Amino acid sequence: MSDGAAGLLGGLGLAPSGCYGQDYAYFESAHGTAPDIAGKNVINPTATLLSAAMLLEHLSFHSQAKNLVNAVQRVYATGKVLTPDQGGNSGTTDFSDAVSEELSIHPE
Repeated sequence: MSDGAAGLLGGLGLAPSGCYGQDYAYFESAHGTAPDIAGKNVINPTATLLSAAMLLEHLSFHSQAKNLVNAVQRVYATGKVLTPDQGGNSGTTDFSDAVSEELSIHPE
């Protein structure tokens, strides 16, 4: 189901995932390992970052979760630092650095 739903969002690189149990929960990107592009600095980290936001929310770090989601949204809104799957030519590190910079500019 998560793979199908990811298609509605624009691809697996955008889909966060959370698995909730009675005693435990874990959070991960919905996509697999992508060995064909591993180590090439082209993987979209959005799903991983949004999964981290889900973890923060689950742990009741609500403002930090919101800040992370907002930072990711601001990077997308500028359109300047996007990975190839989103029509850009920036790398994984570039995108992550842009999110980190947004967090430092807008710590809210």
